[in-house]
Amino acid sequence: MTAPAVIRPSGKVLRGRSVLPGVRVTLGFTLAYLTFLVILPLSTLFVRTGRMGWGAFWDAALSPRALAAYKLSVGASVTAALVNGVFGLLVAWVLTRYKFTGKSIADALVDLPFALPTAVAGVALTTLYAQNGLIGGLLAPHGIKVAFTPLGITVALTFIGLPFVVRSVQPVLEMLPTEIEEAAATLARTAGRRSGA
Repeated sequence: MTAPAVIRPSGKVLRGRSVLPGVRVTLGFTLAYLTFLVILPLSTLFVRTGRMGWGAFWDAALSPRALAAYKLSVGASVTAALVNGVFGLLVAWVLTRYKFTGKSIADALVDLPFALPTAVAGVALTTLYAQNGLIGGLLAPHGIKVAFTPLGITVALTFIGLPFVVRSVQPVLEMLPTEIEEAAATLARTAGRRSGA
């Protein structure tokens, strides 16, 4: 951050010193770091793809291995999004509308995937769901294998995505007046009585 230029009556422009010492050094270090860790690998990807030619590119993009990867990624993501949509709304509603013992602990547990690095979450889930793990050991006798399967990927995506749904829906539910829910419940009961249920 440099100080604004000062123009003297004589017409000379004086540049002020930076308020923060070492700005140029830290900016240079940051740019070098980004160049070597982000820009160069990404540019290499584009350069190698450009050398392939369109035919080789489409062969690689539509190979059976690539198609299987697309299918797994999209399928697991959609399934995890649907599960998180249902259970995230339910968790947000319970945390917003009810008072119960341990509510603050449950509220903090929702943020656990935010606190864990993704690699640590992956290792923890693999350890839990492996055949000799705490949860995987209970599922293995029933023939259910979770770790290193598409089901395991879906579980990991659900674990990572749940807090995003809960924390997005929770403020909306907090602003929603309870009178609207009570009116909806009353209308549902009235409709049920009229239909003879």
